[in-house]
Amino acid sequence: MLVRYVRMTFKEEKVPEFLHIFNGSKEQIRAMPGCSYLELMQDLNQPNIFMTHSHWECEEALNNYRQTALFKTVWAHTKALFADSPLAFSVESVMVV
Repeated sequence: MLVRYVRMTFKEEKVPEFLHIFNGSKEQIRAMPGCSYLELMQDLNQPNIFMTHSHWECEEALNNYRQTALFKTVWAHTKALFADSPLAFSVESVMVV
């Protein structure tokens, strides 16, 4: 399983617009083939910083989602709201303790 994190810093006045975009697309993203989990988190001290946390069956499933019209539309609208470049990374579990 691939775990994906994307940290996004928004212009403060654009946070409500981002939340509207996320709320309007979250169920469609969760329904994508290979996606088993999607969560949105907000920084405790900087409320304009959010992070998505998602689980994908494999890298191919994530890449297939990234080629969809849904991703292209959501990402285009989302990135227009950024105050800083996003930070994205994918990881996989190597040990559960």
